[in-house]
Amino acid sequence: MHWIAPSEKDTASATLEKRLWDAADQFRANSGLKAQEYSGPILGLIFLRFAEVRFALQRGKLEAAGASSRRGSRVDEPTAYHAEGILYLSPDARFDYLLTLPEAANIGAQVNTAMREIEKHNPQLAGVLPKTYNLFTSTLLKELLKKVSEIPATVDYDAFGRIYEYFLGEFARTEGQKGGEFYTPSGIVRLLAEIIEPFHGRILDPACGSGGMFVQSARFVAEHQKNPAAELAICGVEKTDETGRLCRLNLAVHGLEGDIKHGGNVNSYYDDPHNATGQFDFVLANPPFNVNAVDKERLKDMVGAGRRFPFGLPRTDNANYLWIQLFYSSLNVRGRAGFVMANSASDARSSEQELRQKLIEARAVDVMVAVGPNMFYTVTLPCTLWFFDKGKAKTPRADTVLFIDARHIYRQIDRAHRDWTAAQVGFIANLVRLYRGEALDLTLGGSDAEAKLKEVFGKKPAYADVPGLCKAATLAEIEAQGWSLNPGRYVGVAPGEEVSDEDFKEQLETLNEELEVLNAQALELQDRIAQNVASLLS
Repeated sequence: MHWIAPSEKDTASATLEKRLWDAADQFRANSGLKAQEYSGPILGLIFLRFAEVRFALQRGKLEAAGASSRRGSRVDEPTAYHAEGILYLSPDARFDYLLTLPEAANIGAQVNTAMREIEKHNPQLAGVLPKTYNLFTSTLLKELLKKVSEIPATVDYDAFGRIYEYFLGEFARTEGQKGGEFYTPSGIVRLLAEIIEPFHGRILDPACGSGGMFVQSARFVAEHQKNPAAELAICGVEKTDETGRLCRLNLAVHGLEGDIKHGGNVNSYYDDPHNATGQFDFVLANPPFNVNAVDKERLKDMVGAGRRFPFGLPRTDNANYLWIQLFYSSLNVRGRAGFVMANSASDARSSEQELRQKLIEARAVDVMVAVGPNMFYTVTLPCTLWFFDKGKAKTPRADTVLFIDARHIYRQIDRAHRDWTAAQVGFIANLVRLYRGEALDLTLGGSDAEAKLKEVFGKKPAYADVPGLCKAATLAEIEAQGWSLNPGRYVGVAPGEEVSDEDFKEQLETLNEELEVLNAQALELQDRIAQNVASLLS
């Protein structure tokens, strides 16, 4: 199915984002620093601006309450802010104070002091905030503070989050990908959250990066009129210390706290700092793809039923099926997972095929979504979204898997980048709800998503296989396809649609890969026969 939405932009937000990014560009041009060196300080100031908006709002409420209370005002008590999930800011740690400093005041030193003060009064941020503002001239910092002050003080939670996410994305684009790690665009994360529906419970991301999965889960809860801080217990693991601090900062920007383990050589393959096996209601992740050189000798004691790698270790030097099993084993008996994975994992052969078969036969694979190219900021690669649901084994869909081909659903942002509109995300998520027999939820996508559902699935939408879009395949059909989880093998092409060059290339690559595997197996068999003949003759 083709659904290419017209490009559209929130002009006010786009203009503000552009102005702020131009200020960041001034940092780059005038400081001579790399993106990873100036990204933290800039995000730190945006964080402080947002923290002050929330602080000032709560301070106003406390002043009003104090005027009518016998016990007096609590405006200077940090606990009165912490109780509402708001950071306490002492007078010289407030954005407006820093903004009014004269250039002669050594602004870099003053901002560093402000960050230390914030950490002192808000222990969850200990060691997180950037303190390298002394690297910049007072003139540069003054200019940046002015630019950040242009973010309207009345801007809502979501708009602040969007500005923050915009900056994270732009820095990701500037720095490029590193070792298979890619910043996950918000559209993909929104779909992951919409499909696993993290209303309440413990949520894990063992490759949490800057925390986008947690923020999107919190947004899902907030959009359903609940308090995310009260509904979600957030746990994450991040190998890189700098990125782990950024994650904690991102959580704080959104009024959230989490148990984020980062740095100190913590590695999700070998380490399990949250004792995750069987403990989580939800797992969301975008792990690094196709990692090699994992020391499997260190993992052998974690293999087997009820352990981290219940189905065994892949013989290939590729960590995709280590990640996939970590996500599966972390879920409790009714847990759901949604994660991004390289396309190759859906069709991988040999030992990976054996692991995939065991996973499918465990009745946990629920939905597979094919995503087209150019959705990521830094790479063009297409990918597949996997969804587990351990509770589905006791439902009518126990012996089926839903395959969705969303490669031709997108909005073209510019020549090199695509995303999904809210209506497109809402449509795909509600397609899954139809398949599960759940009520539609049009919180995201609204009437536009509803109209598309009615167009495709009838005036009273009910799930049905739609060529070129979706297919609920049985385990027998999946076995007949060599236990492949590639949506393209099942969904087919809609009547009247031609196979695109992109699809043809993908099909040809798949067939070529199968041919290479068969050739390798034939050579292996040939060698074995030759050895047997030689032993008989000798």
